Amino acid sequence: MSETEITEVLSRLKFDDQGLIPAIVQDAATGRVLTLAYMNRETVQLSLKERQTWFWSRSRQKMWHKGETSGNTQRILRADADCDGDALLVTVHPQGPACHTGKESCFFNDVFGTEFRPSFGPLGEGRFLTTIERLVEVIKARKVEMPEGSYTTYLFSKGLDKILKKIGEESAETIIAAKNQSKSELTLESADLLYHLLVLFVNEGLEVESVLVELEKRAQKKKKIDS
Repeated sequence: MSETEITEVLSRLKFDDQGLIPAIVQDAATGRVLTLAYMNRETVQLSLKERQTWFWSRSRQKMWHKGETSGNTQRILRADADCDGDALLVTVHPQGPACHTGKESCFFNDVFGTEFRPSFGPLGEGRFLTTIERLVEVIKARKVEMPEGSYTTYLFSKGLDKILKKIGEESAETIIAAKNQSKSELTLESADLLYHLLVLFVNEGLEVESVLVELEKRAQKKKKIDS
């Protein structure tokens, strides 16, 4: 962004009495909220100018660049202010875990536990396949249109090696989640893995139906063995 554009953005934001504004950081690929941090005018300006997240540490009373020491930077794809202009939603492509604990997101402590269940309807109604089909169509559209700022576009532009690297990373994180015996963490990591696997399918021209046909063959074979 140009200095003029950044100045115009700053003029529309409402900072609190301490000169701060909360910034919700979200993973562009998964939609997962990674962290909640605070920015002042200078860090907003730096973030927009460098397309990297800069924050204000309330405990240390100083600016800090995310990933400056860890290497886990966050490349900004877009930033949106809420209706009142007193909060920011920053959509990023993360280069590593967002949390200082090494977790992908700072939000990993399950508050509701097993009692919470989203009312999406049972899988038996075909919701799983509908969701997969819808996601595949979005991924295919990204490959054709290659819209700027899209994480899926980024993966396709980097090519097969990058996609495979991400699948390797997400596989490892899924294994760690399983070892941690955290269902919430395993759910999120499995979703990341499945998404990147679907990107691979589209990149290589492999239809999901082919995989489903193979799975159906195996299911039928198992039925014969069991009978």
